[in-house]
Amino acid sequence: MAALRLAPRSTRGCAHRRVLSAQRKGLATAKPPSSLFAALDTFSDRHIGPDNAEAAYMLSKLGYSSMDAFVDEAVPPKIRIPADAISDKAIGSLSEGELLRHAKLLGAENKPFKSYIGMGYHNAVVPPVILRNIMENPAWYTQYTPYQAELAQGRLESLVNFQTMIMSLTAMDIANSSLLDEATAAAEAMVMSLVAANHKRKTFLVDSGVLPQTFAVLKTRAKGFGIRLIVADVSTALNDEALRSDLCGVLLNYPDVNGQIKDFHSLVESVHAKNALVTVATDLLALTMLKPPGEWGADIVFGNSGRFGVPVGYGGPHGAFFACTEKLKRKMPGRIIGRSRDMQGLPAYRLALQTREQHIRREKATSNICTSQALLANMAAMFAVYHGPEGLKRIANKVHGLTQLLKVIVERFGYRAIHEQFFDTLTLDVTGAVPSAQSLHSAAAKVGINLRAVDGKHVGVTLDESVGPIDFLRIVNAFSASVGMPISTAESLPTPEPTSAIPEPLRRTSEYLPHPVFNKHHSETEMLRYIHHLQSKDLSLVHSMTPLGSCTMKLNSTSSMIPLTWPEFGAIHPFAPVEQVEGYSKIIGELEAYLCKITGFHACSLQPNSGAAGEYAGLSVIRAYHESLGEGHRDICLIPVSAHGTNPASAMMAGLKVVPVKSLQDGNLDLVDLKEKAEKHKDNLAALMITYPSTFGVFEDGVLDACQIVHDNGGQVYLDGANLNAQIGLTNPATCGGDVCHMNLHKTFAIPHGGGGPGMGPICVAKHLAPFLPAHPVIRTGGDQAIDAVSAAPWGSASILLISWAYIRMLGGQGLVDSSKIALLSANYMAHRLSGHYSLRYKNANGRVAHELLIDFAEFDKSAGLKVTDFAKRLQDYGFHPPTVSWPISTCMLIEPTESESLEEIDRFCDTMINIRREAEEVITGKQPRDNNVLKNAPHPLSVITLSEEEWNRPYSRQQAAYPLPWLRERKFWPTVSRVDDAYGDTNLVCDCPSVEESAYDQA
Repeated sequence: MAALRLAPRSTRGCAHRRVLSAQRKGLATAKPPSSLFAALDTFSDRHIGPDNAEAAYMLSKLGYSSMDAFVDEAVPPKIRIPADAISDKAIGSLSEGELLRHAKLLGAENKPFKSYIGMGYHNAVVPPVILRNIMENPAWYTQYTPYQAELAQGRLESLVNFQTMIMSLTAMDIANSSLLDEATAAAEAMVMSLVAANHKRKTFLVDSGVLPQTFAVLKTRAKGFGIRLIVADVSTALNDEALRSDLCGVLLNYPDVNGQIKDFHSLVESVHAKNALVTVATDLLALTMLKPPGEWGADIVFGNSGRFGVPVGYGGPHGAFFACTEKLKRKMPGRIIGRSRDMQGLPAYRLALQTREQHIRREKATSNICTSQALLANMAAMFAVYHGPEGLKRIANKVHGLTQLLKVIVERFGYRAIHEQFFDTLTLDVTGAVPSAQSLHSAAAKVGINLRAVDGKHVGVTLDESVGPIDFLRIVNAFSASVGMPISTAESLPTPEPTSAIPEPLRRTSEYLPHPVFNKHHSETEMLRYIHHLQSKDLSLVHSMTPLGSCTMKLNSTSSMIPLTWPEFGAIHPFAPVEQVEGYSKIIGELEAYLCKITGFHACSLQPNSGAAGEYAGLSVIRAYHESLGEGHRDICLIPVSAHGTNPASAMMAGLKVVPVKSLQDGNLDLVDLKEKAEKHKDNLAALMITYPSTFGVFEDGVLDACQIVHDNGGQVYLDGANLNAQIGLTNPATCGGDVCHMNLHKTFAIPHGGGGPGMGPICVAKHLAPFLPAHPVIRTGGDQAIDAVSAAPWGSASILLISWAYIRMLGGQGLVDSSKIALLSANYMAHRLSGHYSLRYKNANGRVAHELLIDFAEFDKSAGLKVTDFAKRLQDYGFHPPTVSWPISTCMLIEPTESESLEEIDRFCDTMINIRREAEEVITGKQPRDNNVLKNAPHPLSVITLSEEEWNRPYSRQQAAYPLPWLRERKFWPTVSRVDDAYGDTNLVCDCPSVEESAYDQA
């Protein structure tokens, strides 16, 4: 049957050119300027790909004479909002130049204090070669998560460098490729401890030296799992036999929040004797001098890699690291990169052990981790590559030496360090020098310095790599001024003594980072070439569209990225006093207001730092609301079977029980089944989680009915905002009947995906849920009945909020609406072009999809033995990243073009898909065999194309393999490996860099 559906050879070019050849390519929304002084660098013109003539052409191919007529048939009329609800009057627009000038003015409102607060955050020095060539480089920051390994060998290698760095410095067996932040990494470790105890022992003991933000996040997570959380001096608490008998794990800080370094050897033995796990939060730079936790028995080690060359950025993003013992590797959350081999037997990297991930395990998952901090992990890894082990040791020696010197000096003024053993942090008793800690804070503020506020009698100071002579003298003189001592000069400083404040039994003696990659790229020339060598292996938005359904890989504009690395925004500590960050406060306030306007909700929290974290936060808010009404027993969450795997995983983490709801044959939610289950569980119903438009790529007509059913039975509605890009100005989650939604700022609002993070998942809520928005233990956030923190920093990864703020400010209300309309139009045009070649799985009653389309490949398995994966791998030969594969249906591709792609690029993708359909026809008709054809053997890297005549055993030419369409001769991206062997990689798991010996062997 598949052969009968094959359409004639495409004549797209002829008709398309007849319409458009008489005119030049125009700007998407260009209109005559209103005056001679009107800005010409309007953002909509640059962000939206199709120009007005191309949009009209696409509409005509769909049978419409106007955009309004098209939208009326794509979006159900009963959920539409007024046309002027989102407009330039509601959200004014700025040109690119105006935005940058405005951002500069707001940045100037952030006071340029230098913070020595510590608490897990440091003033990092970002090497310029890394700043310019990774953080500011779209070839790195516009990459997608490396699920298509053949197109991602560069960043996969860099992430293996990250894992290797973590394993070597911590002396642990295996590490993942980063988590969201240090506090949520602690929560993951706590749950791992519970799982390792088979959920039978539920007490988790937290040492009093743990960071306050970490403990706050632990409290939130513990509630959903029924974990008994105790904070105390661990050595004392473990004397309690009742506690020991229920113990699943212990969390230690090494060094702790006050800087103290303790010997935990005997404590670890005591914990292990009760079959509980020991988790250690630590500092990577300190581990160049401290005996690593893996050498004294730790089971799990985590921390923040941000001080390795990542700006502090008012709290992030930073890549948390996470490592564990071999026996725990299959329970470890997050992504693991492993070495495998391709079809030729050559080495290749890939994502390993993916069956652990939430999209596979769903409600059985113990983590909802959906992303990581790949871009920041790559920066940290490159920092270690650039400096190498000796360079890192020099930095550590400097930091430790300056801290020792500071202790000597300030103790002469009457201050007293409360610990003699430390690395970079002093906690000082001020009572012997000044009346109160506040007088010292005031003196420090006068010279632009922030110290850690501990209490009325103590202050903390944490030094870092950025401290130079002037910085050091300012710190010293803040202490001296408080006691009326004369100002110190460089000449008056005492000579540092060659001693160590690290006790000898805890000093590191083992080697670290011996691998060749960390010992050869120390000149900028070599570093630059290494970065670009890896970059050349990876496909990103700089090459072609990335049409991943539900991922919204749109333009990440240069103008919105520029302020990110300005020191006015990048150099601010997340716990700086709020009066010092008025510029940030205005941006955060404006962004919250815009998101509320767009969603129709009352209040917003920007704290969740991923989409999955937003789901978890929103469901936790719902649970708190029910508890406030005396209905804490409500714990049933209804979730459609079509939902993303993070939905059931997040519900489980929030302490909810998942009840699945069926979908109908046409893809719509089964309202009869929903009603039956809502009524069955009405006494315990907490929530319904739905995605709108659905993950099947349609606006469902019954969304209002679904929400009403749940409300009538006492539940709340969580509307997953992953597909918000289809809604703006046309409908909104509140109008659809939701009570809370999250937004993926890295989708709808243009934060780049970074090769697998960063992301942000803020939530917006209805008025009755606003009091429960998450708090923070250091900086006031949230409502008056707030849940505890869900992320380490008050506003999550605050620095990248600038990107979404800039995106909204530059598009303005009208630009946002136009973007959604074009996103819908492009997807429907693509569905039209592919019809007759492939089966469109779902559409609405008018034959329309939303902003994405679901194509089913099941028929090709029956007729030719070809799987959806074979089509995906063949797309790589044409220079395209495949759409989302095997989700939400295992035989399908979910395709999303976004508004940023031009008609030419959309047609290029469609031409490619149609040509691959012809190639599949050759297999269907027997021209190419089922087990040896151009799809089964895809992709075709140069290592395959250059095989000898004797080795080329394929029934098609090299030209068909590499250059199936003419334009590829001019514009060809080469995958660097052939199809990767997933099974081999999991069976033979290797997650670190090649050793010196292996590298020598490989080169032999």
